[in-house]
Amino acid sequence: MALEITDATFEETVLKSDKPVLVDFWAAWCGPCRMVGPIIEEISGDYEGKAVVGKVDVDANQEFAAKYGVRNIPTVLVFKDGEVIDRKVGVAPKNSYTEAIDALL
Repeated sequence: MALEITDATFEETVLKSDKPVLVDFWAAWCGPCRMVGPIIEEISGDYEGKAVVGKVDVDANQEFAAKYGVRNIPTVLVFKDGEVIDRKVGVAPKNSYTEAIDALL
C-alpha cells in the first residue's frame, strides 16, 4: 500500500530516501485523483523494496505541494536524491509512471 506522506514526514520519507520516490499529490474530492489512486496502489506493490511510493493529501498538507508548484491535481512527482526528476500532471497510464521509476533503478 502507498505510504501516507505528510508535511511532517515528507523530508525524511522523500528527500532523504536512498531509493527513487514517487509521490502522488491528491485530494479526496478530486475525480481524476480517484482514477489515479488505484494505479498508484498497484505501483506501490510492484516496486516494494525497490522504490518508495506515497501519497500527499494536499488539503491537509500544503507545505510541499506549494514548494513544488503543485497547482493541479493529481500531480505525480518522481524524486531521486531529493531532486524532482519527473512530473506528471493529470491522469496518465500506469506505464508512464513506471517508466519514470525504471529509469532511476
